[in-house]
Amino acid sequence: MHRDTYLKQAAELINGQRQEDYGSALENHQRIADLWSIYTGKSFTPVDAAMMMLLVKVARTMESPKDDSFVDICGYAALAGEMADCG
Repeated sequence: MHRDTYLKQAAELINGQRQEDYGSALENHQRIADLWSIYTGKSFTPVDAAMMMLLVKVARTMESPKDDSFVDICGYAALAGEMADCG
């Protein structure tokens, strides 16, 4: 698959059905971060949650590279960047 296709598919996912299914990315990742914080006793942010989910996808590609994992990595990276608001 061409690089633009990965990015296009990721954009469609994070701006389309997944947003409709799970709500805003910030709220969803805040819920994930809150639950991880409770479970581990350590503090997580929504950006941490997105980055950790990205790492889950990286781990999966180490065993079995699949297009959908690379699409998801693009999506999680975009969400993390937006939530971090570095620029």
